[in-house]
Formats: sequence, C-alpha cells, structure tokens
Amino acid sequence: QVQLVESGGGLVQAGGSLRLSCAASGRTFSSYAMGWFRQAPGKEREIVAHISGSGGRIYYADSVKGRFTISRDNSKNTVYLQMNSLKPEDTAVYYCAAKKSRSGLGLFSYEYENWGQGTQVTVSS
Repeated sequence: QVQLVESGGGLVQAGGSLRLSCAASGRTFSSYAMGWFRQAPGKEREIVAHISGSGGRIYYADSVKGRFTISRDNSKNTVYLQMNSLKPEDTAVYYCAAKKSRSGLGLFSYEYENWGQGTQVTVSS
C-alpha cells in the first residue's frame, strides 16, 4: 500500500502553466508505475499520462501530447505533471494513482490500486 497526496492545482488563464506534484509514502516507490488521471464534471475519469517505475516508459493521451510532461524523482517519492499551454478543456480534478502490478499498460483506472484525493485545475478562457 502507498498513500498519495497531490498538490499544485489552482486557477490559471488559458495558455498558462501549472505543475502538479504527487508525494507518495513508503519505501518502495520505484516499484510502482504511476499515472495521472483527470475527471471533468459529467465525464468519465480518463488517463492523462503514465510513467513506469524506472521512468523509462512514458505514455501521454493524445489530448495533452506536446503540452504536458510527466516525470518522477524516486529519491523524493514524487511524481510530477508539468502542464503548459493550458486550455479550458483541461479543467478537471486531477488524480495521481499508483500501480503495483506489472500486468497491463496502465492506461485504465481499474489497473491502479492506490489513489490520491485529487486536486482541482481550472483554466479560464
């Protein structure tokens, strides 16, 4: 089990930037693949980005490719999501999630065992 705490959300104008952080408890952080998901009102939770335990494999949803960057610092038990060129359609609650199992590609919420509480990101036009 790992506990996750997100931070860094807020209100930003379109075109602006935010960096989300997700701090994890525990000593085995590098054994977890990590994902960032988001959920807008009335919509299903969707994958934004995924990073493997070593950081060597990364996936981005098409909607954020070229604008968002996921990274991790295993020495600090933290995963980041740098969000640039934000758009109003990026408005959502953003969640980080940890995936222990090595099966699956980490693209679906059901693959993840642990979730943070979420942080609100609001992009104004």
